[in-house]
Amino acid sequence: MKTMTLNNKQQGAALVVGLILLVIITVLAISGMNTATTELAMARNDQNYENAFQAAETGLETALGLGQFNTLAGAAITLTINTHDEVITQVLFEDSTLVPDKAFSLGAGSGVAAYHFLATSLAESRRAPGSTTDRDSTATHTQAFYIVGPEASTL
Repeated sequence: MKTMTLNNKQQGAALVVGLILLVIITVLAISGMNTATTELAMARNDQNYENAFQAAETGLETALGLGQFNTLAGAAITLTINTHDEVITQVLFEDSTLVPDKAFSLGAGSGVAAYHFLATSLAESRRAPGSTTDRDSTATHTQAFYIVGPEASTL
């Protein structure tokens, strides 16, 4: 009879403790899955931004490499890098300045001028081309440069 009274006093405490531990483990597992999903989305966004960054750099390099520099009209170059990435680069004339002669006299030029240009590259990297998503990235890069040439009204 003493054995029966001991069993009656336990009344399922192990079951309650086991269920509480199971709930805690489940909450930790769900939290870990949410963290992993967030980190994966962050990695995709970072990769998409890097694609836009590199596309913008490619646009600048292509524009400078083509050498289409005009003091009367700007040049626009559109490149499709791949199905997701596109870049538009504009090269605009800003100003021309005289290059000083050998004596570095600011008032007297040597007939040589510096033609100042500004290249602006706008790149877009889209997750789903043709539609707008929250994962799209853009990058804008600018590069100022000048070309030395004979002093003239146009180049």
